[in-house]
Amino acid sequence: MKVVARMELRPGMVTADDVINYKNEIIVSANTKITDTIIEKLARQSIMVVPIKEDIDFATTHFEKVRLSEGFKNFESTYKIYFPVYKNLVMNAVTNRTPINMSQLMEVYRNIIVCAKSGELLLDYLYNMLPGEDDMTHAHCLNSALIAGVFGTWLGLSNEDINLLIDCAFLYDIGKLSIPYQILWKPERLTSEEYRLVMRHTTIGHDFLKSYGSFDQHILNATLQHHERCDGSGYPKALVDTEIDRFAKYIAIIDTYEAMTSPRSYRQKLNPFQIIANYENEGFVKYDFAAIKSILSHIAGSQLGFNVQLSNGQIGEVILINERALSRPLVKMSDNTLIDMSAQKQLAIVSVF
Repeated sequence: MKVVARMELRPGMVTADDVINYKNEIIVSANTKITDTIIEKLARQSIMVVPIKEDIDFATTHFEKVRLSEGFKNFESTYKIYFPVYKNLVMNAVTNRTPINMSQLMEVYRNIIVCAKSGELLLDYLYNMLPGEDDMTHAHCLNSALIAGVFGTWLGLSNEDINLLIDCAFLYDIGKLSIPYQILWKPERLTSEEYRLVMRHTTIGHDFLKSYGSFDQHILNATLQHHERCDGSGYPKALVDTEIDRFAKYIAIIDTYEAMTSPRSYRQKLNPFQIIANYENEGFVKYDFAAIKSILSHIAGSQLGFNVQLSNGQIGEVILINERALSRPLVKMSDNTLIDMSAQKQLAIVSVF
């Protein structure tokens, strides 16, 4: 809502509150569309200012409200300032073998995160970012670094380990910059040969960083092992649980989470409950159980109080998170009935408001 001088009113604007005269009488009701006749009426009543709705007041979903907020606009403008700084630092290293200045990368990180008051809000802001088609790989890595700070805090890591995790996130996918863009972001199913090429990004990135001789072993391991899975189903070496570096396990979660919150040519970005459901459907066996459980509990808890639309078209409010099935909360409907989604397996949450 904003307050507008009567002289600046224009037909089509909508009142955000009742307009009252000196006798405490309602002259124009809230939610009334302004017309020339109404402007004349306000002038006769000597009304000087009028509360008017802004775009954010018309938003219906939570994420629409976030995107229209001043906080997001500030975040977006700051992100766009520092994104090319990050991109140039990485590309100079890849194309010219310029030493990677990790202090400068961390400065990029710090200048962006100060625009979000909480980790939950930072994730909401990133969810609303729309990278250019040619910048998707770089945006994926920068976003992963920003997410790493949030997840590291949720996991209770020390400040030293959080900073190391952020460093890992900045660099773990650097090998993808050597893969042709048309293959990396191909909308159709990759051929076997193309998939093998994409899989090589882990070893390409590892060998590239190792050649500098200055990177922490955890960074090298995260780059090589972030597609390994605890059940042995990953690549490049099909390692199992204890054989995988713990920072690589964290990056595996960050990598998949960032991918699911970003749009792809074959699907829209997923909402938080859909993301949680994807991890639950895999039985948590692919990821470090304690880490993934803690992160998903935080994500689910951040959705309390939000309205959701179910797959049957009904709309309700999330009032309780089911710790045994985080993607299936207790939802209170408009008629005050309750739906326990853990007992209604045929239903799913398709959008969050």
